[in-house]
Amino acid sequence: MKWLYGLILLMFFSFSSCGKLLNGSQDQTPIARVGDSYLYKQEIEGLISDDMTPADSASFVTNFINNWATRQLLLTKAKINLPEDKLEEFNRLVEDYRTDLYTRAYKEALVSQGQDTTVSRSEQERFYDAQKENFRLKEKILQLRFVEIPLQFLNKDEVISRLKGFESEDRYFLDSIGVQFRKLNYNDSLWVPVSRVMQEIPPLNEDNEGRYLKKSQFFELQDPSGVYLVFIKDILQVNEIAPLPYVEPRIRQVILNRRKLDFIKKLETEIIDEATKENEFEIFE
Repeated sequence: MKWLYGLILLMFFSFSSCGKLLNGSQDQTPIARVGDSYLYKQEIEGLISDDMTPADSASFVTNFINNWATRQLLLTKAKINLPEDKLEEFNRLVEDYRTDLYTRAYKEALVSQGQDTTVSRSEQERFYDAQKENFRLKEKILQLRFVEIPLQFLNKDEVISRLKGFESEDRYFLDSIGVQFRKLNYNDSLWVPVSRVMQEIPPLNEDNEGRYLKKSQFFELQDPSGVYLVFIKDILQVNEIAPLPYVEPRIRQVILNRRKLDFIKKLETEIIDEATKENEFEIFE
């Protein structure tokens, strides 16, 4: 079926070129012709960028013209050689495709102008409470803080103590020497998938995660690049219900998508009602 859709696109864009010929004005400059179809200079000018050399521009224009001519000639051959019923089928599909492009673009424009994109916290909470069973985890997620220090770091014990305590004075101390760390993450309120944690801490892997990934546990791992000091604040297992902050982006998108569908449904109903009142639309018995 790929050849079918390719031919439909070919016919659509070729008919578009023919439409430009019929609607063209006298100030358009033709640069190529195939039968009754013309390609105009104005159609190519906008495609040539300022950073092209004269040679590049000439090559681009030549290739564009040849490709345009090939499409037109193939279309002519198709009209001559394809069965009439096939041509009628393709014409219907082309018209459907054209209609779909216009109506979809118009609806998207109306949605972007009229749809409210604000999603309140209370709205997210109501959705979350009603749909909790749909937010079961497929991967472990963690809250953690960690730093990666160089192998020869001299003050490791102090960093470990501060990372475990993490009171305001501890955070101040860690911030003051943060430039010495190779990596750092102090945002232990953020939920992170275990796969992402393993990317950031390469010595941690599927073979040893069960030993280290436990709530309120500190551990130290090392590889040739550095030493990783990690404190696990909390962990949720596979099939547990994800916390709201972790699924907030997904909830927001679902709510917006539902609003969009409702908006479009209302729009389509209003269009039909208006056309009926204005006697622009009627159904014959």
